[in-house]
Amino acid sequence: MSTTPNPPQHQPDAPRDLVGIGIGPFNLSLAALAHPLAELDTAFYEQRSAFDWHPGLLIEGARVQVPYLADLVTLADPTSPWSFLNYLKAQDRLFPFYFAERFHIRRAEYDAYCRWVADHLPGLHFDHQVDAVRWNPERDVFEVDFTQLDSDGEAEALGRTYTRNIVLAIGTEPYVPEPLKPLVDAPAVPVVHAADYLAHRDRIHAAEHVTVIGTGQSGAEIFLDLLRGRPAGREKLHWLGRTEAFAPMEYSKLGLEHFTPDYTRYFHALPEGVRDRLVTTQWQLHKGIDADTIAAIHEELYSRTLRGGWPDAVLTPGVRVRTAGRIATTKVELHLEHVQQGTRSRLTTDAVVLATGQRERPLDGMLAGLDPYLRRDSRERPRVDERFRLVCDPSVTGSIYVQNAERHSHGVGTPDLGLAAWRSATILNSLTGKETYPLPTRTAFTSFGLDQGQQPRVPQARQAQVLTPLVEGR
Repeated sequence: MSTTPNPPQHQPDAPRDLVGIGIGPFNLSLAALAHPLAELDTAFYEQRSAFDWHPGLLIEGARVQVPYLADLVTLADPTSPWSFLNYLKAQDRLFPFYFAERFHIRRAEYDAYCRWVADHLPGLHFDHQVDAVRWNPERDVFEVDFTQLDSDGEAEALGRTYTRNIVLAIGTEPYVPEPLKPLVDAPAVPVVHAADYLAHRDRIHAAEHVTVIGTGQSGAEIFLDLLRGRPAGREKLHWLGRTEAFAPMEYSKLGLEHFTPDYTRYFHALPEGVRDRLVTTQWQLHKGIDADTIAAIHEELYSRTLRGGWPDAVLTPGVRVRTAGRIATTKVELHLEHVQQGTRSRLTTDAVVLATGQRERPLDGMLAGLDPYLRRDSRERPRVDERFRLVCDPSVTGSIYVQNAERHSHGVGTPDLGLAAWRSATILNSLTGKETYPLPTRTAFTSFGLDQGQQPRVPQARQAQVLTPLVEGR
């Protein structure tokens, strides 16, 4: 494919305009939208050797929960060469996709698309582990220390780069609730987080009895995959979780407007306490199960009753695991409590899949060198302004942006792929100090507050430090 010419060779001691830490979908989106902006000198670092997106959950047939238009760039720039449609064109698959009439693509296809962008986009540095970030007040720049890794993941060389601005997108990590942590210390029994499911799939399928813990989308997909691979009448599956029902994800048209820039701005303007209460009540917007997956599970279970009898599968919501441990070396025992009944029981099983979700990786380790400059809220979380910048001491003239680390300040849409391009464009507009990517002033029919008229535009705020002429001309 054709791209813009490569930028001039970067001088090692010259500060860049932007350094990205982490190359997942969100920073890949930012890099793709920054690519045509000749005035920006950018670089992105990732400790992994190549792009991969939840490889343990690329189950056959599993689909992304957002339409294909929620790619890396389209909702900010439909003409970008890094769009999903252009990827299909480059792969000579545009007509097959057209006839397939798919609005929601397979998860593996989204991963392949992102890999294609990562393979062709300049300025991405894999096998680079960022070790520390500091503010240099004498030069008014950030110092970013990194370790270059070899093919075995071992340290090969140390390096440092300088930048006026930083964007952190270090992603999420598998979450294991405290009562379940003893299970990971049972190596003789297959106990794996859903994030690693495919790597252990054969061993889990071979187990006589399998328990899936977690009633969200990943738990549903894994339960369905296990169910389809086991003989009728001898399924020996348990599926349980804390939520009160195997509930469908909110997918009504007005419900989806919670994933718009309008709602993000509304949420950010709410008092901190109100935001915290809202986050806990909105689980069905992002932790429910896709209705098609629920239907597929029911159909599979129903088809197993056609010859008489019921499948040997137990599906119980509203159950929490109180404690867990090993029995000898080949089984684990779960101590369960039904939340509504208050009853307790024990379950012995041969394998466990922990579909217990992901949590934002803490920023404190990465930002330890910047801690004196950071402003925090009442719960000691970094404060994030409306343009996704950490609020810092005024002496820090550069900006630290975050992606997928601001749910406490920006709401339920934070990890949603549908807002990736808009957030990236917002960051780039802030960096350049102009409307590089024109963004809509209104994106929802819902007026979430009692403000008069249309949803307000994002107020102008302190611009990031970028090009010297731009900063001096403010």
